[in-house]
Amino acid sequence: MAGERTKLVVAQRDRLGSAESRRLRREGLVPGVLYGDGEPVSISIAERELRRALTGAAGLHSILDVEIDGKGETHASILKEYQVDPVRGGVTHVDLHEVRLDRTIQAAVSVQLHGGEDAPGVREGGVLSQPLREVRVEALPLEVPEHLDLDVSGMEIGGTLRISDLATPEGITLLDDPEMVVATVTAPTKVVEPEPTEEDLAAMEAEGEAAEGEEPAEGEAAEGAAEPEAEAAGDQDTAEG
Repeated sequence: MAGERTKLVVAQRDRLGSAESRRLRREGLVPGVLYGDGEPVSISIAERELRRALTGAAGLHSILDVEIDGKGETHASILKEYQVDPVRGGVTHVDLHEVRLDRTIQAAVSVQLHGGEDAPGVREGGVLSQPLREVRVEALPLEVPEHLDLDVSGMEIGGTLRISDLATPEGITLLDDPEMVVATVTAPTKVVEPEPTEEDLAAMEAEGEAAEGEEPAEGEAAEGAAEPEAEAAGDQDTAEG
């Protein structure tokens, strides 16, 4: 939701370095830097407070009213960059940038597809794909949307939607090439059986010959088994005679 503002209390830190950053993380704090017109300020933020601030309606595009050491003065800022622990998944570092609310900024905004289950091409078995998931926009800090929606409910097989098909709110400027593809519906993939090679044909022929060679052996065994029975019957007739 554009226009959302969240207060975020941080602490200025004087001790720097990797060892200090590890200590802060063990205590549930996230090290970071606040950039502005003057010198950058090294800060630490309670991890739970940072999570609360960035999980509101505006998500990562929320305007953060940063208050340093509880002094009352706030700095309107945005989350510029963040690092995530590849194993645990928690945020390990943040860069905040102070902004002027009357000046435009550039931001990456996600694109969400809607109506895919209703698209004629999907109903016919086509595959809906989204090659582009984010677009760059320029807007006033309070007008940057959390995401942009793209209606794909009318897409046929072979259809394509591009950045130029995105509907943007007033005051939002798209910065990427308007011809970049955002969504496509392609025909279902057909499974084509590979043509057998000469080696495959020879192997199959050898297997067939082996199977044919086994059948007479079974028949001979059956006939051989019947002969003693016939002899036994002949002996019995002789005995009776």
